[in-house]
Amino acid sequence: MDDSLMKALGSINQNALWASCLWGAVASGYMIYGWKQKVMIPFFGGLAMTAASFLMGALTMSLASIAIMFAVWWLLRQGY
Repeated sequence: MDDSLMKALGSINQNALWASCLWGAVASGYMIYGWKQKVMIPFFGGLAMTAASFLMGALTMSLASIAIMFAVWWLLRQGY
């Protein structure tokens, strides 16, 4: 294999990878729930969490996902 490919594969941040797997799974649950129940708030919350898992590092992704989960809970509690 090419040395540059091996260096690129070796430089993957494992914390970001694990956080992305965790929050991506939670986001897919939100999206599936929103789609099946025809409720748009959880669906868009899951979509936002999915975007965060692609765009952010581990800590910011985790904080953003927790904030999104709180926002979804609060909005549903308010009756939206």
